[in-house]
Amino acid sequence: MRLTLHTDYALRTLLYLGARPNIRVSIRDIAEAYKISENHLVKVVHRLGQGGFIKTIRGRGGGLVLSHPPADIIIGTVVRFTEEDMMLVDCDGVSTGGRACLLAPSCQLRGILGEALNAFLSVLDRYTLADLLKPADLSRLFPELVQSSRDNAEDV
Repeated sequence: MRLTLHTDYALRTLLYLGARPNIRVSIRDIAEAYKISENHLVKVVHRLGQGGFIKTIRGRGGGLVLSHPPADIIIGTVVRFTEEDMMLVDCDGVSTGGRACLLAPSCQLRGILGEALNAFLSVLDRYTLADLLKPADLSRLFPELVQSSRDNAEDV
């Protein structure tokens, strides 16, 4: 199974915001950090806002922040919300204009793949954004945060 770019960017956005608690960031900041399309990220951020994962604050001093603590954002929930189609095979012919697979009446593949998908999502449900933001991992994910905290320490 492969997640869409939309979900990939959504998870990256949440990681970026989670690593910067209480700091409002812009879509441009995130796009530049990951070297991804700002236009595509606008759609992702809009969707994350619709899902209640992030808050978008307009105007001067505005930006993006998480709506909930990272420990309350379940990865499986994010994936279910951002993936439009979790169908692994098209037995019913949805993508082929209603032409169902000839094997559909007696094939066991749909059930097996459904079970596999449920197992996949079950694993994701065991993890939160906080699990992905452990301090030791943050320095690898966002080296600029380590440098920024060093710079701030020197200013004191």
